[in-house]
Amino acid sequence: MRAAISVIAEKGTAALRMSDIAERAGMSTGHILYHFGKKDRLLLEVLAWSQADLWTRLRQATDQAASPAEKLDLFVRFYLPSHQGDERYALWTQVLAQRHDEAGRHTLTTLLDGWDERLEAILREGRDLGHFADVDLTEFTIRAVAMLSGISEDVMFGRSRWQHTSAHAFALAALERELRR
Repeated sequence: MRAAISVIAEKGTAALRMSDIAERAGMSTGHILYHFGKKDRLLLEVLAWSQADLWTRLRQATDQAASPAEKLDLFVRFYLPSHQGDERYALWTQVLAQRHDEAGRHTLTTLLDGWDERLEAILREGRDLGHFADVDLTEFTIRAVAMLSGISEDVMFGRSRWQHTSAHAFALAALERELRR
């Protein structure tokens, strides 16, 4: 997985070849093909592995956070791409654009739902502690994740509006406005 991530970061998903990953991992191409079958499946598995790592880091960071507001800030930071061409978000874009069998759709749905679940937990904690307004958690989460996804696309595309304004600060302020008591 680490070999695949590093090759994807260097070459992108379009130019990615299984032989490049095999060479980087010190394995044969046949070995890579045996485990993943085809490039699309490999990309899906790398995405799932990458998300698990990201969520571990998010959980560790939120465990150290002093308040639900800090946890919300961290959620936005971890969700948004860090820069134009962010490899993690580029991988999401590539994998989402592919056709998937039922197992692939299930994996993607689980990954996407994972973001919603993490945000809802932060919102619930903030609401229960009296830090956030009593919003409809499901509706707010759908709108929030849709907004963050749209901003992410803008950042990845390199829209000029984000050259002088922090996408993170913009998104966090929008969410906080709705969550004020």
